[in-house]
Amino acid sequence: MNQPLSCSGLRLLNRRGFLGETAAGLGGIALASLLAEQGLLAAEPIRPVIDPTQPHAARPPHHEAKAKNVLVIFCAGAVSQLETWDWKPELVTWDDTPLPGGPEVTFQGPAGNLARPQYAFRPRGETGKMVSDLIPHLAELTDRFAFVHSLTSRTNTHGPAENFLSTGSAFDGFPSLGAWVTYALGSENQDLPAFVSILDPRGVPQASSNNWGPGFLPAEFQGTTLSAAAPVRHLKVAGDVSTAADQATRGLLRQLNERHLSEHPADGALAARIASYELAARMQLSMPEVGSLAEESPATLEAYGANDADATKAAFARNCILARRLIERGVRFVQLFNGAYASGGELNWDGHQKLKEQYDRHAMILDQPAAALIRDLEQRGLMEETLVVWCTEFGRMPFFQKGAKGRDHNPDGFTCWMTGAGVRQGVSYGKTDDLGVKAVEDVSSLYDFNATILHLLGLDHTRLSYLHNGFERRLTDVHGRVLRELLT
Repeated sequence: MNQPLSCSGLRLLNRRGFLGETAAGLGGIALASLLAEQGLLAAEPIRPVIDPTQPHAARPPHHEAKAKNVLVIFCAGAVSQLETWDWKPELVTWDDTPLPGGPEVTFQGPAGNLARPQYAFRPRGETGKMVSDLIPHLAELTDRFAFVHSLTSRTNTHGPAENFLSTGSAFDGFPSLGAWVTYALGSENQDLPAFVSILDPRGVPQASSNNWGPGFLPAEFQGTTLSAAAPVRHLKVAGDVSTAADQATRGLLRQLNERHLSEHPADGALAARIASYELAARMQLSMPEVGSLAEESPATLEAYGANDADATKAAFARNCILARRLIERGVRFVQLFNGAYASGGELNWDGHQKLKEQYDRHAMILDQPAAALIRDLEQRGLMEETLVVWCTEFGRMPFFQKGAKGRDHNPDGFTCWMTGAGVRQGVSYGKTDDLGVKAVEDVSSLYDFNATILHLLGLDHTRLSYLHNGFERRLTDVHGRVLRELLT
């Protein structure tokens, strides 16, 4: 029986309708051709070929990579650029005066007067760049860093801002940078996790697992959380189980899994789950060795401050040594947190009320261990293949909050830096205005910053995507450009 034609079908039987539809189609083809010629058409995604039985096997990059590994030092709580890396002498001149045309109210309440940097700045190294006395050990390394002073965020709230920095979205549910990297590249070491997040001794960051989560990527690309004081859980065999019994049990389990997989060869989820269990078994041997600092020399422990009288500093120093040991063994992506969740600035860099008092302590914990980590990576030749990134979710306002001795949130102009493989040394890119209110020169986004990290790893941020709910999703969304001014 003949089916009646739809309205669209009937329209095509009409000569004018047919010619109109044909012309529109030809116009679309011509437009697509022109856009492609001008490089304005989205390139085809490059999807990694992933063996479900070896999801973390090393995979080739999109183009020649400068870096093989990444170490991200993430200072949670929004470090003030005005007390660290971004010298503003005009703040000294206009100290304790109102900001002309400034806001009456900011994120946490009424704005007070402009406030000079709470620490002295002095020229550093051959570049003579002005850096704060707050961080004297890191300041000694200034010539090695490529600074971006004009970064901007899309939000001024800690949780969403951590999300945006780590995942490219202020919302929950998106893959973290480390998950994207390990999805694309896998790892050089099959006995350790490809992506490790080392948590601060004081607690987890505000956005918690969003910073290392897989989002809509397969779960095997989630980061593994641990620290020098809290190694991976559930790796030790129960005390009443002998080594022989444990090995026999795992052997039987492997046989059962392999039999089941042979009966269901298309079940990629099962293969990935088996691979996860097998990695856990290998980690029973590899993790105790990598997590033990017993073989570190007294000189190394002293350089990092691992035996410091301050327990928190000593714990963070040991986390820094652990980070180096993971990079040394080929772990692809290591995320090292300094600072925890929102706590009125007591446990992280969120200096609203008593910035100098709190920063004195936070800098003491960060400075020596982080600087020693960079020096140690250099001395061992690891910086030739390792990209080191220092970042924070946004910056701080140039004025104090009314009735307080601290600064409110500022997403409109702040500083992060990178150093190591493929990065120019002693470079300062972008500027904020004379008082540090907002970025005014070479304004950049965190999309640009993340695109640059991916580029150094040999990944094209415009082609690294994952089809989710009908959309090609990227770390950089539809934005981002590589900051080539930072590259060698």
